[in-house]
Amino acid sequence: MQGTLSKMAVELAATAQYALRVGEQRLPLNDLIGQPLTLRFTGKIFCDACGRKTNKSYSQGHCFPCMKKLARCDMCMMKPETCHFAQGTCREPEWGQRHCMIPHTVYLANTSGLKVGITRQLPVRWLDQGATQALPILRVATRQLSGLVEIELAKLVADKTNWRAMLKGAGAPVDLKAEAARLLPQIEATLTQLNRQFADSVEGMAIERLDEPVVSIDYPVSQYPSKIASHNFDKAAEVSGVLQGIKGQYLIFDTGVINIRKFTGYEVTVER
Repeated sequence: MQGTLSKMAVELAATAQYALRVGEQRLPLNDLIGQPLTLRFTGKIFCDACGRKTNKSYSQGHCFPCMKKLARCDMCMMKPETCHFAQGTCREPEWGQRHCMIPHTVYLANTSGLKVGITRQLPVRWLDQGATQALPILRVATRQLSGLVEIELAKLVADKTNWRAMLKGAGAPVDLKAEAARLLPQIEATLTQLNRQFADSVEGMAIERLDEPVVSIDYPVSQYPSKIASHNFDKAAEVSGVLQGIKGQYLIFDTGVINIRKFTGYEVTVER
């Protein structure tokens, strides 16, 4: 099997289901736990957007020109509170309308501990982050609004995952319902102010409270590493070993771990 890597396909099930995307092909991975697997980088990198060959990957799989012109590569993707769609300066207004000017979810999750996050893709985002528990707490009208809410919650809890801790095990359970009940009253004034501020620019309520069940996620891991060693195609072309698990967008080998999403657009051969 040979082709360019993309973010692994994920599906929520009793145990999270993963498939390695290599070009147009998909290799189901769950049944390969405990078996040898080799990924070999050919030395070629192709832009995930336009397909042109590039010497270096930018913004998770893009060539430099696409990184500079595509809305998906703009800084507001990392900092949604800086969204400038309403100012008429979005790089791709139609793309922004489809992806940013739509409802998003603010959630709490247990990845390497309690964290807050935002997404328009549930439960994919939780699986990509390696969350073992997740709870939607608010539905907001736009991506910018989700970022503004996240900023307030990030003053109280983490907004990033410690990926090394995430890969060392499931971690201690967290009572997400209790945490939501603790955190939301502390930002009530901000939620009220944002609802008023955005009332005229969105349909219905700008921010809506949710009452959803906690989602628990189990990952296909036979053994977690005690120490984290990372594989990097930019330093060594071959990643090989016994596949011991998959969590987040990481493959866990007995020889180390690799973040597949980081190497989007890298052409590899896959051998079993």
